[in-house]
Amino acid sequence: MLTRVELTMDCADPARLAEFWKTAAGYVNEPPPAPFATREEWLASFDDEYDDGMGGAWLHDPSGVAPRLCLLQVPEPKTAKNRLHVDLRVSGDGTPDEKWARVSAEATRLRDAGAQVLQTFEGHHVVMADPEGNEFCLA
Repeated sequence: MLTRVELTMDCADPARLAEFWKTAAGYVNEPPPAPFATREEWLASFDDEYDDGMGGAWLHDPSGVAPRLCLLQVPEPKTAKNRLHVDLRVSGDGTPDEKWARVSAEATRLRDAGAQVLQTFEGHHVVMADPEGNEFCLA
């Protein structure tokens, strides 16, 4: 039985990518599992055989609606287009021109936060990449 969906993304710098996704999606750092006071304390509770020396960051949507995001450090770089990508939907109603203006403004905000615009489908959506090149759509 499915209890929840979470997305795990491999990356080179989990802390940097976490800051971007907190800006992009409004996520916050996920607290460590009880009874641990810190994430480091939780990680230290595992046997050394599970410690690969790589870092991670765990984020969640404070409203509890969107999936949890786990960013895990890996040694190899991204080499191909993502088979799965995140879609970010800009909220609000209005005319098509008003909606597109909000999408365009959000694309600019995310570009300023470190994303790159890959392709624009005028009036509909923008394909972007996060600071490590992971593609996502903004609509």
